[in-house]
Amino acid sequence: MNEVMGSSAGSRELRAGLGAGEGVGKGSELDSGVNFDPGSDVTREAQISEEQNSQEQTSNQTAPSRVTLRMGETGPAISDTVWQRVGGTPTFEKIVASSYRAVRAYPVLAPMYPDDDWEGAEWRLRTFLEQFWGGPATYSKQRGHPRLRMRHQPFPVTPKAREHWLKHMHAALDEAELPPMHDAAFRDYIERAALAMVNRFE
Repeated sequence: MNEVMGSSAGSRELRAGLGAGEGVGKGSELDSGVNFDPGSDVTREAQISEEQNSQEQTSNQTAPSRVTLRMGETGPAISDTVWQRVGGTPTFEKIVASSYRAVRAYPVLAPMYPDDDWEGAEWRLRTFLEQFWGGPATYSKQRGHPRLRMRHQPFPVTPKAREHWLKHMHAALDEAELPPMHDAAFRDYIERAALAMVNRFE
């Protein structure tokens, strides 16, 4: 597939995952001197909420940022991004080039791409993925909103096509050897995105 499902430019490139929940803790009614029955539903719910808040705060100390802050809608990132952490453009070039070498040889997928524009197809996927993961917003500057389902509608994206596109992308990620946390996030994204592109059923 030429590109995979994403979001518009600006702060929406990456999945939102801001902060921990407010929960119940210091400064709340638990700290106000009100006496609760230890066996009551209110107390149990407050204790669960406090535990969840603590767990989320711990998780957020190690999880990668899921939001990219940019200077303007399509400006450069001003926050640390997955794109930076995995090596920037060279890494994304490697992933996309490896995947497309296999796609070109596969009879179910190859007809979806113009024979005289494989280089352009690689550019579109690479710049889209770079922008999604916090890199330059070149894709949106040149092509506007991704509108991925609309762009894929003319092509028969069947479950079989999805399966084989994912096979080649996963193999490309194997070669790239990203850090485990980012590798898992990348694989999770392409699985969900490819499913969203299916528009025909065999």
